[in-house]
Amino acid sequence: MNVVQRLEELRARTDRIDPRELDALWEHLAPARLDDLVGYRWKGYSFDTGHRTHTLLGRSRWYGKTFASVSEVQPLVCYGEDGELFSDTKTGRGEASLWEIVFRGEVTATMVYDGMPVFDHFKKVDDDTVVGVMNGKGSLVFDDGEHYWFGLERDTAV
Repeated sequence: MNVVQRLEELRARTDRIDPRELDALWEHLAPARLDDLVGYRWKGYSFDTGHRTHTLLGRSRWYGKTFASVSEVQPLVCYGEDGELFSDTKTGRGEASLWEIVFRGEVTATMVYDGMPVFDHFKKVDDDTVVGVMNGKGSLVFDDGEHYWFGLERDTAV
């Protein structure tokens, strides 16, 4: 099974996903580079591993992320009450920037939050799809010792 098929299988799951299954997928993906993300808005989806951030983003009506430039990133683009998209700087404690950071022995495009000790590392599934894993300090990042996992698809409607 290739990585695209494996990702589709994991996304289709309705039961809880063991984070080790996502770890195994991650090992087979190429690190994302800054240019892979910049200039696009991305539609997000969450893997239900039982991590509290999965529920938090659902309540926030999370749409995805926008990478206008390496220094202008909107990490929590959400639907407002009016149905319009906005950058939820309150929940995200500001916005973010992109850096190249070593994670698990590889340099990946990494989103660094402005107001929290949180890093989202990215690896490519293909040109229009990346998988992200949240890393950093504190209980927002680790839930029972596990990372939060999510994916992004390039929003081609913009």
